[in-house]
Amino acid sequence: MSSTTGTTTAPPAGTTADTTAVTPAELTGARTDEAAVLIGGARERIDALDDRIIGLVQERMAVSAVIQQARIASGGRRVNLSRETAVLGHYRDALGKPGTALAMTLLELCRGRV
Repeated sequence: MSSTTGTTTAPPAGTTADTTAVTPAELTGARTDEAAVLIGGARERIDALDDRIIGLVQERMAVSAVIQQARIASGGRRVNLSRETAVLGHYRDALGKPGTALAMTLLELCRGRV
């Protein structure tokens, strides 16, 4: 089926249509359809959360750019290392060692490499 027209399209020349349906369990790696349904719903939620996280990171990047511009315009440096240390500590305290890596990635996205 074509997703835009709702009509059936023929497979490309030299190929055959795949008539085997993939079960929900096969799509998710689950062993039962019930587990597959649960996993599918949870994955949809994760996808929605990822979209929100990406949006928040983009917002953080924009706010960071405003801060950097103001700091540089006032004669300061682009990066405030004591602030970055506080951010790293905050993420580490909340998420453990992987939080530090996440914070470093966010800092790099927001200020670039130093």
